[in-house]
Amino acid sequence: MDREIKLTEGNITKTLIKLAIPIMATSFVQMAYNMMDMIWLGRVSTNAVAAAGTAGFFTWFGSSLFLIPKIGAEIGVAQSYGKDDMEAARNYVFHTIQIDIIVGLLYTLFLILFRHNLIKFFNLGDSEVIKMSTDYLVIVSFGMVFYFLNPVFSGIFNGSGNSTTPFIVNAIGLGLNVVLDPMMILGLGPFPEMGIKGAALATIISQFIATLIFIKISRDKLTLFCGLNIFRIPDKNYIKKIFKLGFPASLQNGLFAMIAMVIAKIIAQWGPIPIAVQKVGSQIESISWLTAGGFSTALSAFVGQNYGAEEWDRIHEGYKKGLLIVGCIGIFATCLLIFGARPIFRLFIPNDEEAIKEGIIYLRILGLSQLFMTIEIATGGAFNGLGKTVPPSVVGIIFNGFRIPASLILSSYTSLGLTGVWWSISMSSVFKGIILTLWFVNILRKIGE
Repeated sequence: MDREIKLTEGNITKTLIKLAIPIMATSFVQMAYNMMDMIWLGRVSTNAVAAAGTAGFFTWFGSSLFLIPKIGAEIGVAQSYGKDDMEAARNYVFHTIQIDIIVGLLYTLFLILFRHNLIKFFNLGDSEVIKMSTDYLVIVSFGMVFYFLNPVFSGIFNGSGNSTTPFIVNAIGLGLNVVLDPMMILGLGPFPEMGIKGAALATIISQFIATLIFIKISRDKLTLFCGLNIFRIPDKNYIKKIFKLGFPASLQNGLFAMIAMVIAKIIAQWGPIPIAVQKVGSQIESISWLTAGGFSTALSAFVGQNYGAEEWDRIHEGYKKGLLIVGCIGIFATCLLIFGARPIFRLFIPNDEEAIKEGIIYLRILGLSQLFMTIEIATGGAFNGLGKTVPPSVVGIIFNGFRIPASLILSSYTSLGLTGVWWSISMSSVFKGIILTLWFVNILRKIGE
């Protein structure tokens, strides 16, 4: 599967799209893992959806930890390729995988040991939801290393200009998950009915198989994985570089997850239905932000390779064209969420009219911010390609942090109630998109001078 694209030459639009489409498809695959769980659990009960959504905050927080090696791999490998320095690229591969495994194992241990305290944080007030959340969290924890490894392998291949291989591997994992989910949740075929435990088992089995395929492919790709030995003593200089590149985004995502947990605790006072609505609604909304995230990764690799090769004009032109494409994605997402709210939400929770009613409100309010959100995400990728990972994190941390006081004020001291929480999320995305784009445009003017 040697499908690398030379990003420092050729038609910019075609190059970006050719690189971005498999990455965006991979993002949809990753989204579909959770979406499959929600679709089938929604046929079990609203409580099952709320439980998976609650435990899911901790897998989300885990994603902030693997962002350090993932982004380090994407940027390090991309810039090394731009400089034709394969030795440096291989060093980034070794160090990012080593960091990823160590962090993944430590996080697994943390989740298992403190599972009751972590779920207790949300004050769910429903013993059934609490038990299901704890069961789901424990099972998913045992597959956490695979959850960590697959994105880092994807980042390595994306940085080298090969976005097709990660898509194929992750699609195989999704296909397995699609088959296993209804069988293990509802008890079809040879499996007993396991409910939420079945959803967790189906997910970790699928991710495990994807990891095995990545390992097999890496053994055949000697130019990038030659001499890989995870037990080798690491080079502290590469460790520093990887943390410098990945830590700002990791911090932003980690704080974002914690902020979302606090907001979930705020909305828990209205019962399990709003928690389920937010979980399902965020999965639906991820159609746009994961698509933009895929394009963001493509922009990161594109800018990274051209930055390494000092192709300044291609960086300028690539960002402009990238912004145009994600802008179209954002506008489409706005129309979809606003005008298709009811039929889309009913796919997930078909039999609970109260949840459907609240879900429609959620989707329409969040739909207003989709254009700004997609632009912000893509611009963050362009910043990463330059090795400037701090600005996106600063903007994200500040405005995501504003969501907590805004949610408290709008929900408690205005007539908006629960709807005020949804408005705080949507409006913060608008501000992030505007400010980060203006910041990057200012930096773009100085590049190559």
